[in-house]
Amino acid sequence: MVGNVPVGGDAPVTVQTMTNTPTEDARATIDQIRRCEEVGADIIRISCPDVESTAALGSIVRASRVPIVADIHFHYKRALEAADAGAACLRINPGNIGSSARVAEVVRAAKANGCAIRIGVNGGSLERHLLEKYGEPCPDALVESAMDHIKLLQDHDFHEYKVAVKASDLFLAVAAYQQLAEQVDCPLHLGITEAGGFVGGTVKSAIGIGSLLWFGIGDTIRVSLSAEPEEEVRVGFEILKSLGIRNRGVRVVSCPSCSRQGFDVIRTVQALEERLTHIRTPMSLSVLGCVVNGPGEARETDIGITGGGAGKHMVYLSGVTDHHVQDEGMIDHIVRLVEAKAAEIEAAEGAPAVAAA
Repeated sequence: MVGNVPVGGDAPVTVQTMTNTPTEDARATIDQIRRCEEVGADIIRISCPDVESTAALGSIVRASRVPIVADIHFHYKRALEAADAGAACLRINPGNIGSSARVAEVVRAAKANGCAIRIGVNGGSLERHLLEKYGEPCPDALVESAMDHIKLLQDHDFHEYKVAVKASDLFLAVAAYQQLAEQVDCPLHLGITEAGGFVGGTVKSAIGIGSLLWFGIGDTIRVSLSAEPEEEVRVGFEILKSLGIRNRGVRVVSCPSCSRQGFDVIRTVQALEERLTHIRTPMSLSVLGCVVNGPGEARETDIGITGGGAGKHMVYLSGVTDHHVQDEGMIDHIVRLVEAKAAEIEAAEGAPAVAAA
C-alpha cells in the first residue's frame, strides 16, 4: 500500500509523476499536484534533498488528495523527516544512505509511520563496485544492485517495498526488468528514465513500458519526460489505454487526414483532446474526415463523426447514424455529446463522470 493506493497483485496498474517545483515552495508544489490530480495521477513523487524541503512536506501532504512519495537522494535524515511529515512512501537506494545502522533507522521510521519504500536503481548512478565488476551498466549490474538493496531491507525485517531498475537505454531497462521479474515477487515500478522530450520520450517510453506490460511485468509506471508532470500522467494513461489494461477518459480514434477530409481533422482532434481532459469515464470517440473508413470506425465507438460535403457532417451515437452537424459549432456540439454520454454512463454506475474542479 502506498497510502490508500494498492500497488501490485490484482490492483490496477497505477500512474505516477514527479513535481518539478522547488519543494520548499509549498504553494507552487501544491498547485502542480492539483493539476496532476485533475488528469488522474494516482501517486505523486516529490524531491526532498534538504531540510527546507522536508519542512514543507507536511503541509504538502495534507493538501494532496493522492499519496506522496518522498524522493531521498543520499542523506538518511531526510528520510526520517519525510516519514514523520506524512509521506506515504520513501524512494531511496538503501546502499546510498550509509551504514546498516542508518538503514535500520529509516526502516524504523517507515514502520512507525506506515510508509512503503521504493528501491530506485538507475543505470546512471550504479554503485562503483558494480561498474568495476561489469565494466558498464548492464542488466546483470542493475539486477544485482536491486537484489543487494532488497536484502538490506529484508535483513531489517522490512517487506513493504517496490523496486525499479531504470535506464535511459530502453533495451537495457527492458532486459533488466525481465531478469528482475524472474527473481523477485514484489511490485515493480516501471520507467525508461531520462526518456527525452515530449515526442521522443513518449515514443521511447511507450515502447519500453508498453512491451513490459505486454509481458505481464509491472505494477506502477512513471513516464519520464522533459515536459510538465501532467503531460507525463496523460501519456501514462494513453499507454495503459492502448494495451487495454486500464481505461480512463476518452479514447480518440482519428484519421491522419488527407485531401478527402470534409473538415480540419488535425485541428478538430487537438481541440477535442484539450477540451475533454476533464472526462474520467472510459468511452470512445471517432473523428474521421471522410466516408471511406469513417462509417466503419464510427460503428465501433460510443460517439463518432464523419466528414461530409458542403460542411455537413454525420454524427453517430452508439454506432448508429443519428443526425448531421454543420462546421460552425461542431466542436462545441461534440463536447456536449461526450459530456452527456459520460453522465449517462456514470449515472448508471454511480460514479462521477468528470474530474473535480
